[in-house]
Amino acid sequence: MRRVAYGRSVPVYALGSLVPTIHPDAFVHPEAVIIGDVTIGPQSSIWPCAVLRGDGSSIVIGARTSIQDGSVVHTTEEWPTRVGDDCVIGHLVHLEGCTIDDECLIGVGAILLHRVHVHTRAIVAANSVLLNGTEVPSGGLAVGTPAVVKEGRARLEAIHEGAQSYIERTRVYREGLRRIG
Repeated sequence: MRRVAYGRSVPVYALGSLVPTIHPDAFVHPEAVIIGDVTIGPQSSIWPCAVLRGDGSSIVIGARTSIQDGSVVHTTEEWPTRVGDDCVIGHLVHLEGCTIDDECLIGVGAILLHRVHVHTRAIVAANSVLLNGTEVPSGGLAVGTPAVVKEGRARLEAIHEGAQSYIERTRVYREGLRRIG
C-alpha cells in the first residue's frame, strides 16, 4: 500500500482488513480519497475530490485510466466495481457496482448503477443515467436519462485522445504541483 504520493500526504485509508493497493506509477492527487478494498493500476490517475470507497466489495482500476475530479466510485455487497485499462472517467461521474471494460469513455456527470456493463470501446455520453443491468455493447454509445443504447456509434479516437491526454497531464502534475497555501 502506498500512503504518500510525491512527498505529499494522500488520504488513503484501510478499513479493518481492507487495504488499498496503489501501483507506484499511479498518480493520486492529494485531495482524492481512497478507502478500503481499492486497487489502482500503473499510470492511472485519480484527480481532486474523487472518492473511491471499497467498503462493500472491491474496486479495481486498470492501467492508464483517469478518474477525474469529483467522481465517486463505490460498490455494493454483491457487486464490485471494475474499470479496465485505458479508460476515461469524466468529471462528476458516479459508478456503483458496475463493470467498464478496456478503452471506454464515461462522459461528465454520467451515473452507472448496479450490474451495468460497458463493453470494450464504448462511450457513455455526458449526463447519461444507466439503470441497473444496462448493457452497452462494444463500440456502442449510451445517451440520455435513462440511457438509450445506439450500437456502433462510439468514436475510438475520442477515447484514445482522452486517455493519452490524462497520462500527459499526470506528468505535468508530478513535476509542477506544489501547495502554496
